[in-house]
Amino acid sequence: MVKQAMLNITELTAHYGSSQALFGMSLQLNEGEVVTLLGRNGMGKTTTLHSIMGIMPSIGGKVTGGSIAYKNNNVTGNAAYKIARLGLALVPEGRQIFPNLTVRENLIATAANRQKHKQVWSEERVLSLFPPLAERLSSMGNLLSGGEQQMLAIGRALMTNPDLLILDDATEGLAPLVRNEIWQSIAQLKQQGLSILLVDKNLKDIMSIADRHYVVEKGTVVWSGNSQKLEHETWVRDKYLGV
Repeated sequence: MVKQAMLNITELTAHYGSSQALFGMSLQLNEGEVVTLLGRNGMGKTTTLHSIMGIMPSIGGKVTGGSIAYKNNNVTGNAAYKIARLGLALVPEGRQIFPNLTVRENLIATAANRQKHKQVWSEERVLSLFPPLAERLSSMGNLLSGGEQQMLAIGRALMTNPDLLILDDATEGLAPLVRNEIWQSIAQLKQQGLSILLVDKNLKDIMSIADRHYVVEKGTVVWSGNSQKLEHETWVRDKYLGV
């Protein structure tokens, strides 16, 4: 069965004022795939995600060329709320949960089913995916551990019932045990057929779960392929991903 293209980015350019951040970014994500953006810090990965989600204007940036197509519809330059309503959800870098809301309030604040999914993400389903949150439902967001905050950030995004989940630095700064829980949850989401675009630095975990990878250098894709190819071509990791 041929997978349908869900997200197509073609020759995307973006600026922050007079400073150019993206130089012809192109990538494709098909329905049901897990695709990654890899690269060192400052290479344009987060800018790419922000461009997809339509939030560049709010952070002083602008998409200046190329196109973003979601389910064959050109969404380049659309407002962030319009993008979200199409079924895209972002788990942002730094989690950015609502600190003065409880775990339950964080979850229900974003609850929606605009895509009319038959199997919806409810509070109960999120807690089934992340059992530690069940014990913290009445806790304020700012009182959670880093791992719990990341679980909540993912759960909050899932409550919008997205077709495409985007994660920026999915396990950054988390303890190894918590990272494993996050990766297990992402693997479950993949098994359930959710399309996922993610940025992370934990190559071993990423390569075990992702279908394809794009390596980004100075705002453009310099390599792409599957995990087997990335494992074999060690020069890619040494040149573009090493410290």
